[in-house]
Amino acid sequence: MFVLGLPYAILHGGYLGLFLIIFAAVVCCYTGKILIACLYEENEDGEVVRVRDSYVAIANACCAPRFPTLGGRVVNVAQIIELVMTCILYVVVSGNLMYNSFPGLPVSQKSWSIIATAVLLPCAFLKNLKAVSKFSLLCTLAHFVINILVIAYCLSRARDWAWEKVKFYIDVKKFPISIGIIVFSYTSQIFLPSLEGNMQQPSEFHCMMNWTHIAACVLKGLFALVAYLTWADETKEVITDNLPGSIRAVVNIFLVAKALLSYPLPFFAAVEVLEKSLFQEGSRAFFPACYGGDGRLKSWGLTLRCALVVFTLLMAIYVPHFALLMGLTGSLTGAGLCFLLPSLFHLRLLWRKLLWHQVFFDVAIFVIGGICSVSGFVHSLEGLIEAYRTNAED
Repeated sequence: MFVLGLPYAILHGGYLGLFLIIFAAVVCCYTGKILIACLYEENEDGEVVRVRDSYVAIANACCAPRFPTLGGRVVNVAQIIELVMTCILYVVVSGNLMYNSFPGLPVSQKSWSIIATAVLLPCAFLKNLKAVSKFSLLCTLAHFVINILVIAYCLSRARDWAWEKVKFYIDVKKFPISIGIIVFSYTSQIFLPSLEGNMQQPSEFHCMMNWTHIAACVLKGLFALVAYLTWADETKEVITDNLPGSIRAVVNIFLVAKALLSYPLPFFAAVEVLEKSLFQEGSRAFFPACYGGDGRLKSWGLTLRCALVVFTLLMAIYVPHFALLMGLTGSLTGAGLCFLLPSLFHLRLLWRKLLWHQVFFDVAIFVIGGICSVSGFVHSLEGLIEAYRTNAED
């Protein structure tokens, strides 16, 4: 979904933005591999065995024995922020797309967001991933239609592509926001331990990571470049807003459907993290269980889920800036979960077994990731404050 913001990143970064799309793919692929390496240790017989099963377990192992649960809590907070922010972005983009598709209707962007949230309320009743997977399947089908329509239109205007507009010049103030956008489009580390654990042949994990990141890099780079060449300096935060009215309405309807169908997965994941960390840790749980003895969800547990949906609506209404919000999230939690924590955990757990070049890569990723994270977060926050002030004046 967030590929729609990549042409906006090229607008402020030019060829450096394209390089960053490639660089982010390489680094995310590497950190994904070292994160999975932290799940394994050698036993007494010298065999490498899986001793941990999640990102949280890795974090807790790094902080043991002095603070055995601190790392897990930090990772849980980061995961919840990223997942909830993803849900908020889906509501923001739904309101934005509907507003720009039907500008003649007397309905504001905020009103469209409220309508989208009303459609999403049934997500509170989701019980397992089987139901979520059906929405994800429909989401994938919608994605194919969107890509074909946007790329086909861009190719039809290939003669007018503005190659001279793609430069090495960067907008120093806005480019750090682009870093967050690009990083956020690659975030997958929180799902990798579960994915690797469910593979029929875990030994092929590295091969899978290589090919999926190569494919993602090529497709994202081409999409961003082709879309930017088509509209150049007129490129907007959500690239479909640049399409002519008739095509835009069709594409945006598919995009809204995709956004609404994408919402259940991060929402369900966020609910699971919240329930496990706050309601299902036995004697360490902060609150009583959400489920009764028969496995049915209690009424107050359902109320909390509905409250989470409403919270995403309120955030979408008060922070309705897609690219800036995505840049903020990518800089805050995306960089932490994708760059900083995997490299730190790798150094902490496997220090004695690492070669000098692995130590160098880990330290370099941690330092560069930290600088990009802080820079992107500050500039995204400044952009949001500036946008909020402008809206208040209007």
